[in-house]
Amino acid sequence: MQRTALAVPKYQVVFDALRRDIESGRLAAGDRVPSEAELVERFGSSRITVGRAVRDLQQQGLVERRVGAGTFVRAPAAARAGECTFGVLVPDLPDIEIFEPLVQGLLSAPDAQPHAFLWGGGESAGTGRSAAAWARVQQYVARRVDGVFFAPLEGLAAGDDTNIRIVTALDEARIPVVLLDRSVYPYPKRGPYDLVGIDNRRVGFAITEHLVSVGARRVAFLGAASAASTITARKAGYREAIDVLGADAALVQAPVPSPADRAALSAYLDAWAPDAVVCAHDRGAAQLMHALLALGRRIPDDIRLAGVDDVEYAGWLPVPLTTIRQPVQQIGQPAVAAMLERRAHPERPARDIFVQCTLVVRESCGARIPA
Repeated sequence: MQRTALAVPKYQVVFDALRRDIESGRLAAGDRVPSEAELVERFGSSRITVGRAVRDLQQQGLVERRVGAGTFVRAPAAARAGECTFGVLVPDLPDIEIFEPLVQGLLSAPDAQPHAFLWGGGESAGTGRSAAAWARVQQYVARRVDGVFFAPLEGLAAGDDTNIRIVTALDEARIPVVLLDRSVYPYPKRGPYDLVGIDNRRVGFAITEHLVSVGARRVAFLGAASAASTITARKAGYREAIDVLGADAALVQAPVPSPADRAALSAYLDAWAPDAVVCAHDRGAAQLMHALLALGRRIPDDIRLAGVDDVEYAGWLPVPLTTIRQPVQQIGQPAVAAMLERRAHPERPARDIFVQCTLVVRESCGARIPA
């Protein structure tokens, strides 16, 4: 089968070439980076293109601008007292809504200010994610970064062990890892890495408990069968809530089919008659809401909905969505603190560090909303 190469943006070509020059030593610490005019001539690109590449190098801590003098290669972190260079690897950044504010929170954390961060993640779409993430972590190893913040890939094909290969490569290089949002192992396995996120099992319990508290009795769950550990943990919390609260357990073994298959969804609704659905995330809740409305089902009169994340559009759906708000920007500060502590005390046991979530009640659950 012939493979089609993914187009590489022009600024990325310039950026990668300059980064290779720095990592190989052709441009040593303290050397002046060629001027924009020189780079335009070298790469046959516009000033805007080379300017973006140089800005990205500066953002990643590889170069620094000196007013009136030009741009110069920064000294390695080890040569700058108290400074470290960390890699950030979030391959699903373009596809999962919570990751952009999560990374912003990481980079803006007070403890992050003295340090440099190298960006990784979102280099390629679709099946290219695994290869791009693996290539990026090899660059981090070659550069001998001081630690890597890693949000494991979601939705990998069966047999794709990219997440495990990544942490194994970092372990072998003795580079500390702090996981963001999820484990590299399926729930409930843990692994030997610090993890900063939310307690997904308790979140699944809490949103189910809320639906039962407002009158639901036949509560179903929508979430991919082969999903990230976060989704599996939320489903475990849902199942626990159904058991503890005494709701109808029949639907626990009958998950909601994909909203994209409207015929299957319609047949499911007729056969199982759920009066509420816990959605593993707001994206799934939005898809299900549109499908239910297209099938003539009223929300919340016929069926109540709730999600998890409180993404930006949750309150602007046709029926504003009840959800659990993830304070994703708040993950940054404990993540950086965990990394610095891990570097100082590598022998300490791995920890799960959970930030607190908030229930956001809107019309989709059928609760009475104060005027």
